Amino acid sequence: MNLPSFLWLWRIAAWSMGLTLTGYGLLAITGGVLYYTRSKPIERSAWLRPLHLGLGISMVTLVLVLLSIGIVGTLGEYGSLGHSIHLLFGLAVVALVLISAWSANRISPERPWARRLHVTLNGVLGLGLVAVGLSGWQVVQKYLP
Repeated sequence: MNLPSFLWLWRIAAWSMGLTLTGYGLLAITGGVLYYTRSKPIERSAWLRPLHLGLGISMVTLVLVLLSIGIVGTLGEYGSLGHSIHLLFGLAVVALVLISAWSANRISPERPWARRLHVTLNGVLGLGLVAVGLSGWQVVQKYLP
């Protein structure tokens, strides 16, 4: 495809990845506080759960934006997908985020497995974000002049 420079697209991707990593950190902190206050006789702030949910929704959105940018940018630059392991890492992160969001929606006293699944998936997601970040850095180096 004869398209203009994709530099603007990579800037959006860089910001999205930075915000995703920031969101992941904030979700870990707010989730940890939610977990801690759940098991202790401590009153929890009314804004904490909505903040955690909002951060989670934002992270799902950012990861889907990153997926779109990756597909459009790679197809525009190379005409096909699958030029590095980054695609597999990226798809794994997208799957982990979506399944984590689904499991979060299932959390209730009647479904104790959902909380365990959600926390476990988020631990694996942290590793996935490291892998996709490192492999993405290698991919971006191919695009820079």
